[in-house]
Order: sequence, then structure tokens, then C-alpha cells
Amino acid sequence: MSIKNYSIHTKKYKTLISAIHSIYRLINSTFELGYLVSGLTRLACQIFNSRQCVIFAVDHTKSYSILKCTVSGKRKCILDKKNRRLNRLEKKIIRTAASIRQERMLGLPLITEDVIGAIIIRRNINDPPFDKIDQEMLTTIAEQAITGIRNLQLYEEQQKIVLGSIKSLVTLLDKRIPQGYTHSSHFSRLVTLLAQQMHLDGKQIESLKYASLLHDAGKVDIPLEILTKTTKLTPKEYKIIKCHPLRGAQILRPLQILKPVIPIILHHHEKYNGTGYPSRLKKGQIPQGARIMAVADAFEAMVYGRPYRERIDINSAIKEIKKKSGTQFDPKVVEAFLKAVKKMNIKKYLP
Repeated sequence: MSIKNYSIHTKKYKTLISAIHSIYRLINSTFELGYLVSGLTRLACQIFNSRQCVIFAVDHTKSYSILKCTVSGKRKCILDKKNRRLNRLEKKIIRTAASIRQERMLGLPLITEDVIGAIIIRRNINDPPFDKIDQEMLTTIAEQAITGIRNLQLYEEQQKIVLGSIKSLVTLLDKRIPQGYTHSSHFSRLVTLLAQQMHLDGKQIESLKYASLLHDAGKVDIPLEILTKTTKLTPKEYKIIKCHPLRGAQILRPLQILKPVIPIILHHHEKYNGTGYPSRLKKGQIPQGARIMAVADAFEAMVYGRPYRERIDINSAIKEIKKKSGTQFDPKVVEAFLKAVKKMNIKKYLP
């Protein structure tokens, strides 16, 4: 091997080591499949100095792409989540499960137990052709990509199962708990808007969505005569009501994937000044998600009313939230709430 070729090969292997490190960081930075595939496509285009890179995942028939990312030109990225029929080259790579290397095109299948997709890179006519080392490098990068893509596919499948379980639990609760005690269909949207306004990340927002559906799960054990009572509760009855966050946490704890949701459910009736229940936590001791839930929960209770409390108009409910900032509610959450209600169509909350 000439000194020149040795130098080129050494440079490529150094690039590969750096690429693997970058891909590792990317894989561990997201739970969103589209974001991961977009990042991998950009990286591959950059690493191989390509004019275009395509990464796609196929459906079970291997005739359509169910997720496809294309980076071309000046690194313009297009993510397509619609089912698209594969072209001739894509079909060949998927059908043969083999690599194809031409002068300035290199395509590899992405394989786990089966072919799940492919990666294709192209260079301009004036660029150097792909060689065997380029193919080895892309193979190594593809192996890393496969791990990340498959893990997130499994994660998304798991999330669908969990969401199905949650919907079943919510249906059970709605049948058990009188309508006057359940939340409107807009409640999760309000909670999500608050979380976004406070710049929570995707995983935290997801946990809040689940919590918004299940935070009253513990009421399933409360006797109906207490739950439907329209007059003032006795101290004993109120004590039973106050147990529902703890009971809800106990019911959901066996579902490991809901672990981040449990603290929100357990503490959404805590008050910022430490006078809430079940643990009399205050200020930063209260999980952030629970502080957000507390504001949204109180707003809904005021606007829609409860059998033991008449509803009030939206403007009065907003004023009440502002009034209790720093005592019942976290001032930062109240500030986010005031911004959020301006952004959303608040008329949806008119009963």
C-alpha cells in the first residue's frame, strides 16, 4: 500500500471512530424514532460527503416504506411518515438483503432478525467513487443505526400497549365514577400546553399525558355514597377521599413503564405552601408534574363544577388561580397557565 493510500485509509478509520461516537450520543438522546432517523441520515450524508442519503423502514410486506428520511442538496432534510411504494433499487436491496456498491452509489439493508429497512448514499459525478473501506464503514454505522431504530420501534410498540391499558383503565373509571367527577376531553390538552409552556422535554410531557388520564385512579375504591355526596363531607369521609392519590399510586405501581407517572399522581393534591395532602410537601419538594397537574385540576373543577361545588365562569376561575399563586399553586406554573389560556381556544371550556 502506498503512503498516500495509507494516509487516506487512516483518515477514514478516524472518521469512523468519530462517527460511531456521534451515533451513540444520538441514539441515547431521544425516544422519538423520526428524530433519530433524521439525525442518522444527516450524519451519514456528512461522514461520506454525499450529495444524498436515504434511510427508510419497511412495513411487514416489505413493499412500502413506513418511515423515510432523505437528506440532499445543502443538507435539506425531508421526513416522510406515509406509506410509500419502494422504487426498483430499494426493492432490490430489501429483496436480496444484500449490499449494492456502484461507482457513486452505496446501499445496505438494515437487518435484525429480518430486513427492517435500508440506507442508501450517493455522491456527485465529480466525487471519488465508493470503495471497499467506504462499504465497511457504512456497514459498521448501519449496525449502530439498526440497534437504535429497532430499540425505538420496540419502545413505540410498548407505548401503544401501555396507552391501550390506560384507555381501558380510564373506561373503567368513567363507568365507576359519576360524570360530575370526571374530567372534560380537553383536560389532557390543557396539561400538555402547560408542560410545553414550561419547556418540559418530550418524555416529561408524555408522563404528564398519562397522569392526566389516570390521576384519579384511586377513586375507584371510594364508596359511591361518599363520591356522590352533595353536602359537606364528615372528617371521616374527607379522610377517605384524601387517600385516593396514594391508592391510585398503589394501583398503577405494578406497571413499570408508568414509574415516572406515579409521583405526579401521588402528589397532585399537595399545595405550594405545604398544606396539601398526602405528604404536606411544599414548593420544590412537590414534583414539577404534580404542580402542573394541580393548577389544571383546580381550573377544571371550578369551570365545570362538582356535585358539591357550583361551577363558576372562566374569567372568575382564572382570577382564582392568580389569587392563589404562591399559596396553593406554584407561581411559575400559574404564569405558564396564564400564557397557555391565551394560546388555546378557552371557549372549549364552556360547559
